[in-house]
Amino acid sequence: MSSLDERTINPETTMDAVTLRVGDLEGMSSYYANALALTPLEERARGREVRRVLGRGDVPLLQLIHTPGLPAVDPRQAGLFHTAFLFDDESSLAGTVYRAAQNPRSRFTGSSDHLVSEAFYFTDPEGNGVELYRDRPRDTWSYVNGEIQMATNYLDPNAYLQQHLTQTALDATPSSAGRVGHVHLQVGDVAVARKFYIDALGFEPTASVHPGALFASAGGYHHHVAMNTWQSAGAGPRAASLGLGDVAISVPNREDLDALTVRLRDEKVPFASDGRTVRVNDPWGTQVSVSTAGLTTDELLA
Repeated sequence: MSSLDERTINPETTMDAVTLRVGDLEGMSSYYANALALTPLEERARGREVRRVLGRGDVPLLQLIHTPGLPAVDPRQAGLFHTAFLFDDESSLAGTVYRAAQNPRSRFTGSSDHLVSEAFYFTDPEGNGVELYRDRPRDTWSYVNGEIQMATNYLDPNAYLQQHLTQTALDATPSSAGRVGHVHLQVGDVAVARKFYIDALGFEPTASVHPGALFASAGGYHHHVAMNTWQSAGAGPRAASLGLGDVAISVPNREDLDALTVRLRDEKVPFASDGRTVRVNDPWGTQVSVSTAGLTTDELLA
């Protein structure tokens, strides 16, 4: 392929609603509604399988698929490390963090100052990782040898809430804008993941110096996708289980899908396309769906 534009994904690419397969649809729906202030937007039943989309306003953030009988999430296998929900400012982040921390079914797992962002981590009732974060302005990010500098510095959660949480922010939490900022995956091998997520999908590496991890993005963002082997080194193909069902990516137009299919063919990666969405499995069987912008809730459920 001749041009850089053909080798890389459109810089305006964003992440879309993540799909989780869940064993307890009502329990998980109520958790995300109460802990993250997500509202059920629509649902559809197909036999025993029920799909429910939750979001804020009219923005879908999460799709839950009720698939009872599957084994529980195995933290050592390939799949989801966390879904990262991005908020516009400190007060809207603090309002959601407070709700999540107060929920008795949440497990708080830590908080970090990453230099480019401030992040708080939880695990949902079925073992799926959740990150709540806000970005620092891009003009404050620093670079060494072309790579964005990120760190895992201590961030005091209580001090953060004391500084940024107000009753106004807490009351406004359900109406505060939120979106999926990035998805962090567990993989069996970083080099193999790089070939798929960078060479085939077209993301650009942004940080590769962290042991056992690779961060990549579109348009110079710190990361839209990350892949690590911290718990999953050597993991093979995923067995059917609860947990991550689909990673959704939104590109601006049809030409971006055409360029993607060329890259996938060049890399000999099988895919399916209906003209609006390209679906492909990563080397561990995690489904990735790349769609043109403006996917409706109906189309997501379909």
